[in-house]
Amino acid sequence: MTRTSWQLAAVEDEVTDALLALSRVFIGLAARSIAQVDEEVTLPQFRTLVLLVSQGPQRVVDLAGELSVTSSTATRMCNRLVSKGLAARQVRPDDRRAAWITLTAPGRDLVGAVMSRRREAIADLVAGLTLIRPLAFAATLNALVEAAGDVPAAQWARLWDGSVAEPSLPSQK
Repeated sequence: MTRTSWQLAAVEDEVTDALLALSRVFIGLAARSIAQVDEEVTLPQFRTLVLLVSQGPQRVVDLAGELSVTSSTATRMCNRLVSKGLAARQVRPDDRRAAWITLTAPGRDLVGAVMSRRREAIADLVAGLTLIRPLAFAATLNALVEAAGDVPAAQWARLWDGSVAEPSLPSQK
């Protein structure tokens, strides 16, 4: 039996609404996890640190694009992260005009502590579920992660813990 286009649209709407509701839960969980580790780090600042883990050193302008904020907003955010010792500025010898933001050891430690708390909270939620096809469910979620331009948890964890070499500052071409 084939589904009509309106039935498929209704199913897609149901999935979209369920993911939207789940995103609200996860945002609350993320905010609580950050506050438990460092109540002075905001959610956007933490997102910046996560980008530095997953993508390596970034120019402020590139971070602004990833975060969908203006360059001046990204600069202020990076200034705060640098002043907290969670990030550092570096310049390339061949282009001193561009400031690159890198993650510091305390920044990496903060990301690790927050992610550990978040993982525990999510594991508690998952433990209360009855999943018929858990691997298929995980594959679907990983596909959504990749569609959003991010990396699945296993790859991200390798980037965070250093088992994959952190990308270095790109050289100017």
